[in-house]
Amino acid sequence: SLLSCLSFGEVLLRLLRTSRAAPALLTAARLYSSGGQYEYILVEKRGEEKNVGFIQLNRPKALNALCDGLMREVGQALDTFEADSDVGAIVITGSERAFAGKSGADIKEMQNRTFQECFSGNFLAHWNSRYAAVNGFALGGGCELAMMCDIIFAGEKAQFGQPEILLGTIPGSGGTQRLTHAVGKSMAMKMVLTGDRINAQEAKQSGLVSDIYPVDQVVSEAIKCGEKIASNSKLVTAMAKEAVNAAFELSLAEGNRLEKRLFHATFATEDRKEGMTAFVEKRKANFQDK
Repeated sequence: SLLSCLSFGEVLLRLLRTSRAAPALLTAARLYSSGGQYEYILVEKRGEEKNVGFIQLNRPKALNALCDGLMREVGQALDTFEADSDVGAIVITGSERAFAGKSGADIKEMQNRTFQECFSGNFLAHWNSRYAAVNGFALGGGCELAMMCDIIFAGEKAQFGQPEILLGTIPGSGGTQRLTHAVGKSMAMKMVLTGDRINAQEAKQSGLVSDIYPVDQVVSEAIKCGEKIASNSKLVTAMAKEAVNAAFELSLAEGNRLEKRLFHATFATEDRKEGMTAFVEKRKANFQDK
């Protein structure tokens, strides 16, 4: 899962994929032991069992504006954590002042790009396959980054928005699509066409975030949630995530069929057997991700 904390307290939670790559594990060992080898982010493991990956955006002078290099590093860190069999959740955070700058993406980086450069280079394409979190201001790319995650926790002072229209452009990393799924057409249309922001309470009421916490508790709550998810079977967790995500792409009938097949598939796992046996024996399950 991926949890992330924002500057004023947004936190995202994203479930890990089940890939296990040996080279990435070696990279992980080097990164953890060296304290990280990144320019724009800080990386470590947290939680009592060190099973929660922690990524902090670290461009303080730019209010953590999402430059291309930062996004690539976040993607690399996520891939490294996903290849680590000990990690079952990831928390991403910024600073208390800003998760990803007041405009989200780094506008200075984009200011002089041409259509030809963006189109031929598929600018921001790698954002779609990465996950992010927002702090304080979750605006523009910051909001899009948050919506790439599975669960969003908001701090009491969090603000969300897609202000690209005010810059003469539109969201380019899923903002028009994911926001509409999250809050509905009318609210999404208003936010995208006016550039207006919504606060944490409005975001929760509209379904964009799941919970709101005081600023000084967001990170700890995110880690707690990550530890809870990481204690479950990673294999079955991935199945559950696939089923939920399918609800946005499939009809109800098709989604129910997929859910049933995934449910049946859990009976081929050792973890399903262990979970039910532990329940009957009134003990805590010991999942092995098999």
